[in-house]
Amino acid sequence: MNFAEIPFLFVFFPLCLGFYLFTKQIRYRNAVLLGFSLIFYAWGEPLKLVLLLLSAMVNFLLARSIAANRENKLAKTSLIVSLLFNIGMLGVFKYTDFITGNLNSLLGINIPAANIVLPLGISFYTFQIMSYVIDVYWDNVAVQKDFSKLLLYISMFPQLVAGPIVRYSTIAEEIDDRRTTLTDLTDGLCRMILGLAKKVILANQLSLLAQAYLTDTAGTSSVAATWVGLIAYSMQVYFDFSGYSDMAIGMGRIFGFHFDENFNYPFMCRSIQEFWQRWHISLGSFFRDYLLYLPIFGKRRQVLSLFLVWFTTGLWHGASWNFIVWGLYFGVFIFIEQKIGKKKLKKVPSVIMHIYNKIVIFIGFGIFYHDNCPTLGSFFSTMGRFLGNLFGFSGNGFFRAEEFTAGPYNESVLSSVYLMKYIWIFVISVIVCFPVLRWAKEKIKNCSIPVRSAAQLASAVVCVGLLVICMILLVSSNNNPFLYFRF
Repeated sequence: MNFAEIPFLFVFFPLCLGFYLFTKQIRYRNAVLLGFSLIFYAWGEPLKLVLLLLSAMVNFLLARSIAANRENKLAKTSLIVSLLFNIGMLGVFKYTDFITGNLNSLLGINIPAANIVLPLGISFYTFQIMSYVIDVYWDNVAVQKDFSKLLLYISMFPQLVAGPIVRYSTIAEEIDDRRTTLTDLTDGLCRMILGLAKKVILANQLSLLAQAYLTDTAGTSSVAATWVGLIAYSMQVYFDFSGYSDMAIGMGRIFGFHFDENFNYPFMCRSIQEFWQRWHISLGSFFRDYLLYLPIFGKRRQVLSLFLVWFTTGLWHGASWNFIVWGLYFGVFIFIEQKIGKKKLKKVPSVIMHIYNKIVIFIGFGIFYHDNCPTLGSFFSTMGRFLGNLFGFSGNGFFRAEEFTAGPYNESVLSSVYLMKYIWIFVISVIVCFPVLRWAKEKIKNCSIPVRSAAQLASAVVCVGLLVICMILLVSSNNNPFLYFRF
């Protein structure tokens, strides 16, 4: 099931909310949320629900074992078994064909593909379970003795499929004690609508530009067209994923949960390090807290730890060489910035820093886009064509007017979409990348009561208008899966 679908928005979610508000006691509200969450996950692939339940039960028992055996080696053994189980589950379901495909290419053998279907959201809920078990082992959180409550934490549908990766410590108290106020309802609904608008109005339209200007198998795109497609795709990923996170955080707020923010206007960054402090915050904090400071070969080794973090960050995103290179690519720039030092970087003019990091970020998203690279050979071939178009090595010229204006142009996929038809989406997207809404809210806080009341009314009208526009676009569209559903 997809958040950006009419059945979810007007059937599933209202039914869940209705039952939730009808019940008053917290245990019944938890039961409503748990039941609807399991239905949500089983929708379309009920067999994968068995895997989710198995994972939850195994880790529930191992966490209990850790808590009960802190004074002996069984606690560490239970932790190791949990990690092996979770990593092994990801390895089998996500990377089996990737590994066998590369072995076939490297050794000239022919291991048949297993064609295992990737369970929805497995990367997200597996990391949540791992963070819980590790925190129990470190004694950062109390072990949960009620399986249904732990299962609710793992399977809660707002954040189950594509995050954010919610720490157990964030919502442990709210599982047992929370309430939904009128402010929670209104703020949560507004956040949901804004997230939906990011996805349907901005991300979906930007995807047309990105596909038109980046899906160039013939290698005929000009430099200007490739850069436009690259920028469009970068904003598409941001609005798609941050839109999902906004909807998840909004729904969590409606049900009385307060999830941490997952994005903080990442394109406002001044360096690559700052970009990753603002982008997919829950994933970055997971690797920082659970992997960066691991003692490798008996002690902390900065370079190896950094390599491990960024290799794993790339690999987490998918079984393709472009994701691995994408992670290491950003790791190299972060390593360079760390060696230069924050004090020296602050002395560099802001204009230069912004130009530098935006070029690095956009090229990184270009690597991220080309995800059909099961072997190194296919990756180098794809990257050669892409970089050739990007920097003019393909001999296609810097600019061709027919790529950007409506007219006869049939040499490539560019004939399907023209920039001039979507220029308003492009401009609005750039503006929304800045904290305009946050700035407006801060200004209104200091205004008189009549002004604040008028602003609240205007906000409600805008939200209703955005919802209507989204419904019109959804009715006329096919499927609108969020990009991070596949991870």
